[in-house]
Order: sequence, then C-alpha cells, then structure tokens
Amino acid sequence: MDVHVPLPITEQLRRRGVDVLTTQEDGSDEMEDDDLLAHAGDLGRIVFTQDIRFKAMAEDWQRQGRSFAGLIFGHQ
Repeated sequence: MDVHVPLPITEQLRRRGVDVLTTQEDGSDEMEDDDLLAHAGDLGRIVFTQDIRFKAMAEDWQRQGRSFAGLIFGHQ
C-alpha cells in the first residue's frame, strides 16, 4: 500500500484475508515512486495507490517496456 492510501482501506482488506504490506511497515515510505515500484516487484508484490502521478509513472514504464509486478489505482 502506497503511503497515500488511508489506513481504513488497509484494515478492511486485511479483515477480508488480503495479504497487505504498507510502505510504513516495510520502511519504504520515503522512497520515490519509481524506486517503490521496483522495490515492490523485488518483493513479488503489486502496489495499490490513489496517487494519480504514481499511476502516470507506471503507465510510462509500460510504454517503455519496463517490467514491474503490477499497480492498482483506486480513484479517491
């Protein structure tokens, strides 16, 4: 979970049995978006974000053919 995602979303996903790791728990909450996307891929995880700039950056990665595990964008 990106740093911008409200805690209640994380809590509700966990109540439903979803394996969620927040950037705060992982210590990656200070990373730049591109570093975070690469880090999540190294962990074999996708990123959930509500940050439109993060989504745009991931779309750029796709156009460039750069690989990453995945991104879910939830409009606020």
